[in-house]
Amino acid sequence: MTTIHKPWIKLKETIDPEDYQLINQLQEKCIQHDRTALKLELDYKLGVESGEKGLQELNEFLYFDGEKLIGYIGICSFGGPWEVNGVVDPDYRRQGVFTKLFELVLAEWKRRDSGSMLLLSDRNSEAGQKFIAKTGAQYKHSEYEMYLKEEASAAEEASGITFRKATNADAREIARQNAIYFNDEYSEENEMETDDMILPEVEEKRGMTSYLAEKDGEIIGKVNLQLTSKLGAIFGLGVLPEHRRKGYGRALLLMAIEKLKEANAKEIMLQVAAENSNALNLYQSCGFVETSTMDYFELK
Repeated sequence: MTTIHKPWIKLKETIDPEDYQLINQLQEKCIQHDRTALKLELDYKLGVESGEKGLQELNEFLYFDGEKLIGYIGICSFGGPWEVNGVVDPDYRRQGVFTKLFELVLAEWKRRDSGSMLLLSDRNSEAGQKFIAKTGAQYKHSEYEMYLKEEASAAEEASGITFRKATNADAREIARQNAIYFNDEYSEENEMETDDMILPEVEEKRGMTSYLAEKDGEIIGKVNLQLTSKLGAIFGLGVLPEHRRKGYGRALLLMAIEKLKEANAKEIMLQVAAENSNALNLYQSCGFVETSTMDYFELK
């Protein structure tokens, strides 16, 4: 264990390229040491712009020893509860670094009155699981991280399905579909204001592009694609209930894979709820293999 000599903490609303490099280096070191997965969403966060009026909200918590970054916790929100995940340099553990950072996260959580918060930990991370247990957070759900390990078959007949890049005008439709697929809060009787929605054109600037799937001029589903550092990711894929059991889900998945390959993705990954057996079977049938399990715990 390396003793901390010059501790100081940097608090930020968003990360910049210098922060990204430091956090990513720390992340890679921890992944190699622990053999567990993390979900820090650094590439996504790098595209988030700071507020025009200076520091308004604290989302990034960086712990340094002199010039060396030794700990990090980040807050990420995709329109729902906060997702909180972090790391500490293996050489500096058991000195209260993570505890101090988490205290700051809790203070910010209370200040912003942000409802419930999700704490994330790889199922195989003994330290992460123990820390979360001490917070009193309750198990919520799990997600499998899956990578495309086998060459998916050539894109099958898409039955006339086409992809259309979503615009801000589609924000309400995307929110409606998210509510159907992921139990997000949405009500047609009490529709969210546009300002409260995730806007596709804003998300695209951060590297996440939303596509609506259409057949015969009718929207049947959607998918989000992200490409960062040659890693392609598929998120939020879904088919509307009235269009299911027609092979459209498989067609959408294969089209998403092909689009990422066209963008020169060297690896392709996705995440799926552990209890979603239908989606899991679909992804496995297209060559995806489970590589890790991320547990989500809710703190109210």
